[in-house]
Amino acid sequence: MAVKVKSFAAIESEFNAFVGAIVYATMVTVDARNRPRTRVLIPIWENVDGAPLGWLATYRTPVKAAHIANNPHTNFSYWTQGNDSVAIDTVAAWVDDLPAKSHVWDLYKRTSPRGAGYDLGNFWRSPADPKLHVLRLTPWRIQVIRGMDLRSRIWQAA
Repeated sequence: MAVKVKSFAAIESEFNAFVGAIVYATMVTVDARNRPRTRVLIPIWENVDGAPLGWLATYRTPVKAAHIANNPHTNFSYWTQGNDSVAIDTVAAWVDDLPAKSHVWDLYKRTSPRGAGYDLGNFWRSPADPKLHVLRLTPWRIQVIRGMDLRSRIWQAA
């Protein structure tokens, strides 16, 4: 049975531990005919004023751009063999300003949470690289499930 928590702080340490250990998430978007599409990516997460906020450094592919333009609701799912898992429901929006891209560049480099992330310089020249695109991921629901006993806790935005 899932328990709802009132604040992100109630699940943040477990969220950070699982995401930092698992690293890769399956991202789900839907097309104009409501058919899902998945891809495996590495988003990063931070706490801003007590609320989770995610970022995804990515290529703005025609499929991904069309899906998000049609329906910005996305889902990210993390899972490991011990059945520890995290499901994050978000609203995604493209962010093109250089200060945000520089912030994301730094978050990826230091890994956020610890363990998640990588050096974006392996794929892009700098935060100003026109091929680097960033999605801001605003979570509205996060579920963390501990595999050893299937304890499930859910945070939802107010």
